[in-house]
Amino acid sequence: MNDRSDTSHRARKRFGQNFLHDQAIIAAIANAVAPQPTEHLVEIGPGLGALTAELMGRCNQLTLVELDRDLLPKLEQRFKNDNGWNIISADALNLDFRQLADNKKIRVVGNLPYNISTPLIFHLLDQADVIQDMHFMLQKEVVARLTANPGSGAWGRLGIMVQYFCDTELLLDVPPEAFDPIPKVDSAVVRLIPRPPPRVANNIDNLELVVKTAFAQRRKTLRNTLKTLFNADQLVEFGIEPGARPETLTLEQYVHLANQLTT
Repeated sequence: MNDRSDTSHRARKRFGQNFLHDQAIIAAIANAVAPQPTEHLVEIGPGLGALTAELMGRCNQLTLVELDRDLLPKLEQRFKNDNGWNIISADALNLDFRQLADNKKIRVVGNLPYNISTPLIFHLLDQADVIQDMHFMLQKEVVARLTANPGSGAWGRLGIMVQYFCDTELLLDVPPEAFDPIPKVDSAVVRLIPRPPPRVANNIDNLELVVKTAFAQRRKTLRNTLKTLFNADQLVEFGIEPGARPETLTLEQYVHLANQLTT
């Protein structure tokens, strides 16, 4: 998360930077995270340290992951008198977060560049066994998809696959005016809590295949969208109405379908 107190640094489009400067929202995020002294927090994309300053001192171990090397000396200067923190200059998409765990789970927070938010979330879910929870600022539309329920227009591939691994919760909406420069979209903060899946898929790749195939043409019925995987009689046998649309099925039903595939 970023502030604009340092006017010598301009937001860079290639890093997807938008500097958060609304202090009430920054405080609300920190309070939602509610770090405890014994916990290890990892902040992705601290920018100029707006949220970092709120988190600093609430926990004994804070790791910052920043891709923009020009920001590193600014962060080091700002927090030179604080203890219990360190900076990693790296692309979070390629970072092994397990190396940060140190025999205890980490808590991840960040203002994610919208163009990499989905792959980064899945990169973190691949390491969910070492993550206690995640708090992210994302495009509001993405948060709606992450927290959607079956039957809604936002229910789809992203929400199903993330909710297989996590409980999801919308925490607060953030208007464009809270950033500098002002983005063209609304934002929101989401909480993701990794947990054991409600029903284990025999093969996670099969679950991804079924969900991707079902939503390739979401306006069509499952009879049509899933015809390369199942015929109508098979869907009925599996307890699925062939005339239903993809957004009407629950996560558990998609897992059940995936478990019928033999490959």
